[in-house]
Amino acid sequence: MDLKFLVVDDSVTMRRIVINSLRNLGYNNYVEAGDGKEALDKLGADGGINFVITDWNMPVLSGLELVKTIRGDDKISKIPILMVTTRGVKEDIIEALQARVNNYIVKPFTPQILKEKIDQILQAA
Repeated sequence: MDLKFLVVDDSVTMRRIVINSLRNLGYNNYVEAGDGKEALDKLGADGGINFVITDWNMPVLSGLELVKTIRGDDKISKIPILMVTTRGVKEDIIEALQARVNNYIVKPFTPQILKEKIDQILQAA
């Protein structure tokens, strides 16, 4: 399956890191968004996105709000979501899992960790 990723982070640098990691893993199909609202616009405009990698702390619409919105929309509710964030305390992770993210990475991370989490999500799908 040719995956199309939506990489959502208000940091251009972090988006570059995630995208470079995806490229190294052989994934070359992606679009970017700088916040949750822009991400929803991209999801609505482009039916081809089938994997979301999102930050939590962003302006306009946070990653957690983005997750809840995706999960509440029948058209896109099944899209796998990987949250990549600096928020590593247990309560935050539990909150994200309750919002139904598929997996969670705490920054900083290595490309290998990104690969493992993506693979885990795809195997569970």
